[in-house]
Amino acid sequence: MSSGLGRSKEEKFRPSDGMDEALQRELDDALGGRSLEEIIETEDAGHAPAAPAAEGVRRGTVLSIQGDDIFVDMGGKSQGVLPVSQFEEQPLPNVGDTIEVTIEGYDRADGLLLLSRQGAVTAAAWRTLAEGQILEGRVTGHNKGGLELTIDGIEAFMPISQIEMYHLEDLSPYVTKRLRCQVIEVDAEERKVIVSRRAILELEAQEAREKAFASLVEGKNVTGTVKTIMPYGAFVDIGGFDGLLHVRDMSHSRVEDPRTVVKEGQQIEVKVLKVDRETRKIALGLKQVLPDPWTDAQAKWPVESAATGRVTRLADFGAFVELEPGVEGLVPISEMTFERRLKHPSEILKVGDVVRARVMAVDVERRRISLSVKRVGPDPWMGASARWPANSVVDGRVTRITQFGAFVELTPGVEALVHISELSGDRVRSVGEVLKEGQAIQAKVLSVDEDARRISLSIKQLASMPEYTGGPQAQTEPAPAPRKRRKPLKGGLD
Repeated sequence: MSSGLGRSKEEKFRPSDGMDEALQRELDDALGGRSLEEIIETEDAGHAPAAPAAEGVRRGTVLSIQGDDIFVDMGGKSQGVLPVSQFEEQPLPNVGDTIEVTIEGYDRADGLLLLSRQGAVTAAAWRTLAEGQILEGRVTGHNKGGLELTIDGIEAFMPISQIEMYHLEDLSPYVTKRLRCQVIEVDAEERKVIVSRRAILELEAQEAREKAFASLVEGKNVTGTVKTIMPYGAFVDIGGFDGLLHVRDMSHSRVEDPRTVVKEGQQIEVKVLKVDRETRKIALGLKQVLPDPWTDAQAKWPVESAATGRVTRLADFGAFVELEPGVEGLVPISEMTFERRLKHPSEILKVGDVVRARVMAVDVERRRISLSVKRVGPDPWMGASARWPANSVVDGRVTRITQFGAFVELTPGVEALVHISELSGDRVRSVGEVLKEGQAIQAKVLSVDEDARRISLSIKQLASMPEYTGGPQAQTEPAPAPRKRRKPLKGGLD
């Protein structure tokens, strides 16, 4: 461009500039008494109409780009010049492109209108500005209420509550930064624009949540943060949405209080157990990502080995004993003691007791271990056939009476059966007619089966044994029937 465009600011005549009368007359003579706008409107009259521009904004066609200047045809015989520097943040236009500008003045020496894109950009921005629009602005300053921004030349304000999704104290780090934001209020008359960055962050977080939820796969391990702990489990944030970690899936062992396993704010790895797409409910598991203690149960607790554990629960049928976290064995009530028959495990055990037991069976697939407390010590049945050989006479005490016979304790832990048919040579209608619980008796050993733990006795066959001398047998004979009372004779005499 010629040196005329490089002259001082005073030589560039703008409608808003103050000029001395001589210079003003020269400009008026050059323009023929018309304003710059009138000249352009007159010269545009012979051309096809273009889409209307905002007030004060003109459209022109790029003629050429030379060095730091862009020459623009403003219609008719009017041409203008625009600095390249005004396109620093956007691509330069191409020759032939239509651009919007505002007229800032007139260079008399070169006969060129002095153009500016900034006013046109601002005007265009106001035309398109609407609530809900997402834009980018540069932070120019801040006050105690929020951030000051410029968006395409428009001043905007971002309240402190709309900057982040958390509370802020210091706003200075945001100055000069470019921030994406959403327009939440526009008042063109008051030239007031309110924007929110938080709305963008919430939208992005929601999109991330939807994407993460769609990508959830049952059986996959994910990392989450414990948010809330309830009596029945804990809610875990696994990427913007919560899943339930139920108390039963927290540990291989029984969990009474979830707080003993997890803490709020703790990061944990969990397995996605189930995803309900309709209700958006997610079930998570923690124990499923931990080593399974049952994997080597048979090697740890082989059959016939001794094990030590803590009683965790009592039931009518037995006691549960924890051998290690996640592995419980059952001691049936019949395997608790040899000394007597129990009605309930609580007669000899309580929760928290540490017991030593013998492993009777291990079923890894069904996760069951059968234990015996009474078999840890010497087995009273061992050598039973030698201690009580067949055809020998034994002493015992009646412990139970049933319809089919009586059980007799020979020693603690060993009971033998006297069948009802072996009570007496006479017909016996009821076992109770012959024997009572707690009664001491003698009987003949008929058979001994150590493996099946069965001994059969007979009382009625004692009489045929030459070594038997009587005595205790007298206690086993049926009691005499009560004598019937005769009816009194007349006169009141018997």
